[in-house]
Amino acid sequence: MKKTLIATAALLLAALSAPALAQGNGFIRGEVGRSDVNLSIDGEDGSESDTTWGVRGGYWFNPNFAVEGFYSQVYSTSYDDGFDTYSAKLHGVGLGVVGKKNFGGNHQGFFIGGRAGIARGVATFDIDGDVEDAEASSAKPYFGVNAGYDFSERFGLSLNYDRMQADGDGFDVDVDTLTLGAELRF
Repeated sequence: MKKTLIATAALLLAALSAPALAQGNGFIRGEVGRSDVNLSIDGEDGSESDTTWGVRGGYWFNPNFAVEGFYSQVYSTSYDDGFDTYSAKLHGVGLGVVGKKNFGGNHQGFFIGGRAGIARGVATFDIDGDVEDAEASSAKPYFGVNAGYDFSERFGLSLNYDRMQADGDGFDVDVDTLTLGAELRF
């Protein structure tokens, strides 16, 4: 078992060596927009909208396929009743794959794309003055689609729709986001 793991790690490192990666591009992407959060707690349903933002990064192996990791904050609120301050935050981290089709050259012109993977949604609830804060998380699939324009092989803008979900002990959360993204490739 140990030899198999070592051999697998060696093959992975060889595949990801400089000559193998020389054809691709690393990327970093910032996104900002609106989120629609649908929450069900013990059978009570509610919905709210908020500003969302996120940072994504990864590697384009070729102009059509990439891997990504991300952090997104999709909801944050606080309320002060004069005695305590209540706050809630919903955010997620994830890993996935990205596909893209340009209608110009490689990373140039109009494009459509999609992404999917696994995201860990984390809901944090805090009450000042209370000894116990609450946090719940779960790992669920996420997916998204986008359309945009690559101004050069190094920079592009896109409009993105993504869906994340989380659930826990007595609650379910569905989050839909619509964001504007800017991507730098290096």
